Amino acid sequence: METVVSGIRSTGKLHLGNYYGAVRNFVQMQHEHNCFFFIADLHSLTTHPTPDDLQANVRQVVVEYLAAGIDPEVATIYVQSEVPEVAELYLYLNMNAYLGELERAASFKDKVRANPNNVNAGLLTYPVLMAADILLHRATKVPVGKDQEQHLEMTRTFANRFNRMYNTAYFTEPHAFSFSKQLIKIPGLDGKGKMGKSEGEANAVYLSDTPETIRKKVMRAVTDSGPTEPNQQKPEAIQNLFTLLEAVSSPDTVMHFDEQYNRCEIRYGDLKKQLAEDMIIATATVRERIHEISNDNEYISKMIRLGNEKARESARKTIADVREIIGIRTL
Repeated sequence: METVVSGIRSTGKLHLGNYYGAVRNFVQMQHEHNCFFFIADLHSLTTHPTPDDLQANVRQVVVEYLAAGIDPEVATIYVQSEVPEVAELYLYLNMNAYLGELERAASFKDKVRANPNNVNAGLLTYPVLMAADILLHRATKVPVGKDQEQHLEMTRTFANRFNRMYNTAYFTEPHAFSFSKQLIKIPGLDGKGKMGKSEGEANAVYLSDTPETIRKKVMRAVTDSGPTEPNQQKPEAIQNLFTLLEAVSSPDTVMHFDEQYNRCEIRYGDLKKQLAEDMIIATATVRERIHEISNDNEYISKMIRLGNEKARESARKTIADVREIIGIRTL
């Protein structure tokens, strides 16, 4: 089986965008690929979380991975910082990564513009750490969104550069991979852009949200005064609501509200109420499992240890090979 690697930053709870865009696919692909799913706590250090928040967020992501259906006996769920070989490979790859190419990365330039007072080296070398995560397990497939495609291309660059520098064919090129035929992009409730943690609590519906919380969030979603002529194009905020509806509701429900919109008869309150109830139903099983697993500390600790051990077994082999190739040997 081909190896798949994917990670998620431990910056808070998982939301519908994480679930429909990634985690639901992970649950399917774990049975057809050799999968490594990690919690990227080292990546999250670029934003300087408090120690308590960091630990709590790592635990939360593990719980929600398990609740969503990732089987730790089949796939490998591990914590990035618990595999020290990640940092070692990151060091070796940094020696072959050049300042100019790192500064040209679109994500780095975006971070600099958004946070000019926090331009740390971790942000600059983020693509190198991502490359270390992928290459450590010799992955050939990486589930990534559009915003990560440049980083994956840089991973291929670093892998090929290492091979050329040491006259080897050790690292293979990893490629973008989506288990489903079409990538699903879940928009937020603020009327613009995708659902995300950085846009605030009100923008995202979390898998652990209570039904009442979901109802409140959805009812506050951004809308407009309604269509003024039949079959007019939906503005972004309204299209976002319909995209969410398509993710969690039946085709008949989507068609019903679409026809109302095209006839200029849409009542956004009714649409939001339906959307909220369908979100509650769609997340019910995962929400119940989150609550159940969260109360079982022994099980959580056991699954984390199991995953960390499996990840380290894979990582040790790669690091031993890389050290030998570079010439780092015990005298």
